[in-house]
Amino acid sequence: MTESSRLARQIATAIRHERERQELTQQALADLVGLRQGTLAHIERGDRLPSLPMVERLLTALGRQLRVELEPLDSHLDAALDELAEEPVLKLIDELGLDRMLAALGDLPYVLTGSTAALLQGAPLPGDGVDVAVCWRDSARLTAWLEQAYAQRWNARWAEWGSLRLEPEEPGEHRWRTRYGELRARMCDELPEPVEVRHGGRTYPVEPLVRVEVTDPRAADLLRRHRQRLASAG
Repeated sequence: MTESSRLARQIATAIRHERERQELTQQALADLVGLRQGTLAHIERGDRLPSLPMVERLLTALGRQLRVELEPLDSHLDAALDELAEEPVLKLIDELGLDRMLAALGDLPYVLTGSTAALLQGAPLPGDGVDVAVCWRDSARLTAWLEQAYAQRWNARWAEWGSLRLEPEEPGEHRWRTRYGELRARMCDELPEPVEVRHGGRTYPVEPLVRVEVTDPRAADLLRRHRQRLASAG
């Protein structure tokens, strides 16, 4: 697969996931930006790479903006996935510091999601932080916890920790470095319906993989790669 087709697929996935999350039809989104529904369908399938102005128009209509990040080469990602697949889940949980983080969160309501949920459901994905879903109504409690945990918020503009207010209501990624490790939150109106997964005598509330693939485009892409690696291995 060429790099252009890969980029088209990633953009397509992000736009489609956000449109579906907002319960908009293709026709409704197309009308908002002055496109034909068929053109949007091609974009969402990854058949064509839209221009950057068109991507910005689509994302603006969805109340989102484009952010560019660098990531390891595919070969490095594949090597990391293969290495993680050989490790026991309990060892990965320990290396992530998951139990320490959850003990620190105490009675703050949450559901594990993203790469953390995938790990606990048998799909170990690369990640250096704990992914949780938290309700907006618990935002003040989360902020108080972040203050207690000496948190610093990730500043994507300057690619550094700090200089941003901790409150989730403030603009910026919901990503913090704390005394217990890195925490990444997806703020939502209601917590996703969890399934319970048990490891090492502990039960974890996790978002089902089928929902992770809808709510977290990055994790969804890694899950596809993970399944491809398993299939290649027979």
